[in-house]
Amino acid sequence: MGCQDLTYCIAPSDKNVLMNITRELPLSADSRQILERSRLDAVTVDSGSGHCKIVLFVPALLPAADCQQVERFLRQATCLEKLEIDQRLIFDPQALCEKKEQLIGALPRLSPLSRRALLMADWQWADTSLLITLRRALELDLLQREDFEKSFPLFLFEQFGLNIELRVEVVEAAVCFDELDCLLQALPQETSATATAGSGETSGEKIIMGSAIKGKPMELGQITEEQRNVIAQGKACAMEVKDLKSGRSLLSFALEDSTCAISCKAYFENSAEANKKMELMKAGNSLIKVKGTVMDDKYLRELVLQAEHISRSEAEPLRDKAEKKRVELHAHTQMSSMDSVVSVAALIRTAEQYGHSAVAITDHGVVQAFPFAQEIVQKSKVKVIYGMEGYLFDQDISQSNHIIILAKNSQGLRNLYRLVSLSHIKFFHRTPRIPRSALIELREGLVLGSACEAGEFYRAILNGAPNDELLDIAAFYDFLEIQPCANNEFLIRNGQVFDLEQLQEYNRKVCEIGRLSGKPVAATCDVHFLRPEDEVFRRILMSGQKYADADLQAPLYYRNTEEMLAEFAYLGEELATEVVINAPRQIADSIERLQPIPDELYSPDIPGADDSIRNMSFAKARELYGEALPDLVADRLTNELDSIINNGFGVLYLIAHKLVKKSMDDGYLVGSRGSVGSSFVATMTGITEVNPLPPHWRCTACRYSEFADEGQYGGGFDLPDKDCPVCATAMTKDGHNIPFAVFMGFEGDKVPDIDLNFSGDYQATAHKYTEELFGRDNVFRAGTISTIAEKTAYGYVANYLEERKQPGTNANINRLVRGCAGVKKTTGQHPGGIMVVPRHMDVHHFTPIQHPADDRTSGTVTTHFDYHSISSRLVKLDILGHDDPTVIKMLERLTGLDAKQIPFDDQATMSLFYSTEALGLTAAQLKSPVATLGIPEFGTRFVRQMLEETRPKRFSELVRISGFSHGTDVWINNAQDLIRDKLATLSEAISARDDIMVTLMHKGVAPKMAFDIMENVRKGKGVKPNQVQAMQEKGVPEWFIQSCQKIKYMFPKAHAVAYVMMAFRIAWFKVHRPLAFYAAYFTIRAEDFDPAAVIRGEAGINAVISELDSKGNGASHKEKAMIGVMETAREMVLRGFSFLPIDLYRSHASEFLIVEKGLLPPLAALPGLGTAAAQSIVDSRADRPFSSQDDLRIRGHVSKTIIELLRQQGCLDSLPESDQMQLFG
Repeated sequence: MGCQDLTYCIAPSDKNVLMNITRELPLSADSRQILERSRLDAVTVDSGSGHCKIVLFVPALLPAADCQQVERFLRQATCLEKLEIDQRLIFDPQALCEKKEQLIGALPRLSPLSRRALLMADWQWADTSLLITLRRALELDLLQREDFEKSFPLFLFEQFGLNIELRVEVVEAAVCFDELDCLLQALPQETSATATAGSGETSGEKIIMGSAIKGKPMELGQITEEQRNVIAQGKACAMEVKDLKSGRSLLSFALEDSTCAISCKAYFENSAEANKKMELMKAGNSLIKVKGTVMDDKYLRELVLQAEHISRSEAEPLRDKAEKKRVELHAHTQMSSMDSVVSVAALIRTAEQYGHSAVAITDHGVVQAFPFAQEIVQKSKVKVIYGMEGYLFDQDISQSNHIIILAKNSQGLRNLYRLVSLSHIKFFHRTPRIPRSALIELREGLVLGSACEAGEFYRAILNGAPNDELLDIAAFYDFLEIQPCANNEFLIRNGQVFDLEQLQEYNRKVCEIGRLSGKPVAATCDVHFLRPEDEVFRRILMSGQKYADADLQAPLYYRNTEEMLAEFAYLGEELATEVVINAPRQIADSIERLQPIPDELYSPDIPGADDSIRNMSFAKARELYGEALPDLVADRLTNELDSIINNGFGVLYLIAHKLVKKSMDDGYLVGSRGSVGSSFVATMTGITEVNPLPPHWRCTACRYSEFADEGQYGGGFDLPDKDCPVCATAMTKDGHNIPFAVFMGFEGDKVPDIDLNFSGDYQATAHKYTEELFGRDNVFRAGTISTIAEKTAYGYVANYLEERKQPGTNANINRLVRGCAGVKKTTGQHPGGIMVVPRHMDVHHFTPIQHPADDRTSGTVTTHFDYHSISSRLVKLDILGHDDPTVIKMLERLTGLDAKQIPFDDQATMSLFYSTEALGLTAAQLKSPVATLGIPEFGTRFVRQMLEETRPKRFSELVRISGFSHGTDVWINNAQDLIRDKLATLSEAISARDDIMVTLMHKGVAPKMAFDIMENVRKGKGVKPNQVQAMQEKGVPEWFIQSCQKIKYMFPKAHAVAYVMMAFRIAWFKVHRPLAFYAAYFTIRAEDFDPAAVIRGEAGINAVISELDSKGNGASHKEKAMIGVMETAREMVLRGFSFLPIDLYRSHASEFLIVEKGLLPPLAALPGLGTAAAQSIVDSRADRPFSSQDDLRIRGHVSKTIIELLRQQGCLDSLPESDQMQLFG
């Protein structure tokens, strides 16, 4: 419609006119109903600017797409270029009470105390009146000062069109503050703090908010009720700034001391001020002091400290004031499974604060803390002594004793690794155990200590062994060990020792044998937590493991020299000094500084690898782009090859090339994962299909190439068709504009991590091929270490508190959770990771080895160290099994087509992602406006909703959708809102990590700065102030900067492109070869298929879907997967195809077979009938038909349960139960 055809040339003045104008619009039924029930409140037209605003009160908000459609139509109909609809919800007065928190948050010009008073008040609606009952008369005085009784009704009228009567009353609560001035003191102080906070200092304290805090802080554990003028001090954590609807900002944080934790809140005028205060609180090793009012927070439902004054000071580090300091030779870290709560970093940091020259790590039976220690100690002066508390046995493996084993030099370190491997692979019996014979054989370079009360030496003393026997035992060790008596107090409880004096006497006996044998005696703490108050974390974990004495924790904390000298004062000053200081230092000094893992990368030796990669790359490039390579191609190839070869990574590329080529030669496509598609060399050597060059056309005939203008297209597959200007051949389109730095770092020296998606059917073959390439003894599965996640730790904490009937605030529960999280639970293996050791080297140069989860029945051997810690020292190959290559292999087999020839610009295929037309179905039939069911990456309800909101029309936009769906805080509360609010378009919002670097460089930000920002954001670290400034100086939009700050994890674009290429190919078959598509799809997902439902057609399928949907979040993982499968089955039926009943003789064991106008499900699709049993039936029927159900059971090797299952599905209707019945029937 043009303006010359207009019926209305002014903005609509009432709803009838509005409805008449919009009657012909193709709105959804829901949107049409919303408009019909709406109330047009006002139409304003600014004659100067021509801006028109239509205020529309609606029962529910119109979807953004429909609202925009109405706005566009009205602009055309009225010739008003600036017309917008202001939607306002029709507010039910009854909802006022239910939504008071949102209302209070939106109210302007209210003090924090007024908001708290209103939150805690009782709200009731009666007729046309709202009654708010406050708890204190002082709160009413406060609200009257702020004119609340006038401003609130006006606010409701302006925002919701409500005309109400407001009544505010008071019912005095039991807790009452006697002076209004005290209650209000925060208000003027907060205002003045804006100018002075952060600048004033009192007694070493820096004021952050309010004024100086005078008075002694109370322990947080003593806070049990509401009270004012509370002073508390501790560490601040979990800091967060939240913008309120009023325009003010809330800074929330948890304050922790050694006894408890409490949630705190502070209000500021804006987010800039709040963030500034937060940064001040984070600075250095801050100790935060807060003064304020403890009140019952109705939102958190617990006591909260409302901060009125905040100051910070530097926390006093732990000190060891002794002139000559001790060394700890027996300390456990979080790698002592479910036993120690000490992180490696905290252990080394404490030793450094104490001024100790060294500290030993001696975990139970493992050395998995070593890589963490190596990384941390590089920035510390402390020498880490690498050791282990092992389990030593002689003849009987069920009887073991503890022993301390320390690596003295590099030979000792290798021997320690060999002992760890031996104990895990050959001698695992509840714990990894070491035969004494093996220890003697591998003793070179090791220092042996007699360990704790569970060592053979101390046990001999407990058993009353004479001195001669004790001397014989001591002769095996290099030093003897004693511990504080309190560590062994449990021996008194269980009756093995009479009293404390006897424990002291036993320690004197150890010292006597040490003197007689000439063995040094070292006093150790047997560290399991750092400070006495930390024992609660270990107590919680031991309680979760059902230890009866969990609440009777021994004081296994890291003592300083003075504390240890006090523990052993009964030995006399001279001997106490010897065992506490001199002997441990002497032992530590005899041990070299060691490096558990070499720094450099050790690649397998493949002669000529570098030349092969270089020659292969240039040969392929010339094959595609001509003998005279375009400068852009030649420069990219040269720069990448220089980085790859100069850093010794050529062999990694050659290995990956060989693996991919082997799979492709065997007929299986390989998909790349991760950021390997960022490397043009990887593309030219056939490792990945993803071409990272900028979008371009390429002629396959004369090899002419032409690159598109920068930034004009999101990817090469979006380019318009174009004939070669030289030979008139239709040109190929390619290029996704991905920087190489994403893969190997800005300097090109990061060890490349090449991840490859092989068909799940081919994965075992690929693994076997690596053994052929490098030798079976040089290939190990990549080991993993599973630690207690915060969610799991929460369960331990909650159960602990519940069992002891102890209340827990959110802040204190979070404190306890953090103390328990990170402790090792078990080990495992990467699903496809392979670590390759060079043929001329022993694996123990890098790591011990073990079975995953210490499973002695497993034939798999993994690295003992988590693969992350050694992946830059050994070549790691990610040979992963994936469904997509398997599906494509089956599609090619069923259709005879080559999937590599499928065009990525096929419009019918592309339409699946924004409509249902290509399937010949309506959105109503499909119950979805998009048709991506069954398409990898795009078939889930979450991604379909994303597609519905964005309606992508180009391949590059599908790549962005993939990035959004795999990131954390990339779409939800980020890009989704930006696109909805029209602050950014689909092609502008940040989707993958590469977007950041490419966009910033396009804006003029220096490449290194752009790279650093990208790295910070992808790791969830946000953006530093100097980086924000650099972006602002180049005109980067504020929404882009804020988006960066929210992101926790990002997908690499190359990974997304590779996924979408596979998905698009499969989608092509859905449009053009539908039965082949459905056959492949259901074959992969046969275990989630319901054969009984599908043969009943659409009605049967809908019934199953409805039943599963009704379970909501209570549905199991399998049931949720089944929903997608059944939705796809419904789609197939709606397209005119059908499912046949399973047939005992015609059905395949595991594949869906294409029959005329439908599919025949396999036997394995029957619930409970596995693939092995199905194959057994198929093999048996090939010999001869089954004569009876008994014959089927016997020859098919299937159980009576499976026979009954087949009978229920109607597969045995024509088969008698037994041959006897057939004979006499």
